Amino acid sequence: MTEDDKTLGKSMAKWGALGAVVAIPVPFIGPPLGALVGAGYAYYKSKKRVG
Repeated sequence: MTEDDKTLGKSMAKWGALGAVVAIPVPFIGPPLGALVGAGYAYYKSKKRVG
């Protein structure tokens, strides 16, 4: 596992948690989907920056 992988993992965890918290009050989305969206955003951001 490279340092970039570790950084990406931490970023995805942070954004996933934030997405889950933000999605709590939205009844049709909920925390699981919010976490996926947050982690997906972090992944997209990292891949956009790299290449």
